[in-house]
Amino acid sequence: MNMKHDTCSIFEVFLGFLVGVVFLLLTVLGTPSLITGFFVLIGLGGIGTIFNIIIAALGFLATFFFGLCIFKRVWRCCFGK
Repeated sequence: MNMKHDTCSIFEVFLGFLVGVVFLLLTVLGTPSLITGFFVLIGLGGIGTIFNIIIAALGFLATFFFGLCIFKRVWRCCFGK
């Protein structure tokens, strides 16, 4: 008896992948520079840069892990048992 089941749908996984891609695009295209600019304005430019790096890292991780989940589901669907 197989008790293993997935708790989230492919749509939810795809939305997670898209959120990761959006985070990466925002970081690469410079939108978080608004946050960095605010911290530079008040004299704490390093904190804004750290936030920018954190947003990029979270975007990369979300894209990687949710993309991996999508790949595994498609692989299992096409080449699974």
